[in-house]
Amino acid sequence: MDVESARLFAAAIAIGLGVAGPALGIGMIGSKGLESIGRNPETENAVRNTMVLAIVFAESLAIFALVVALIVKFV
Repeated sequence: MDVESARLFAAAIAIGLGVAGPALGIGMIGSKGLESIGRNPETENAVRNTMVLAIVFAESLAIFALVVALIVKFV
């Protein structure tokens, strides 16, 4: 295996594993947020705002994984 193949393989692993966690986290956040709104509809605005903020934080981890994968691939 040459260096370029190793870089491509490492970048694929970095983005693949780096996106799997946030994807599961966003799914769980959405599921539990909708469940809590269903149980207590009066708190919809507060739950939705908190849910969106948590999704943004989880998505930022996926963006960090993308940046690491691009650094591995091109540097």
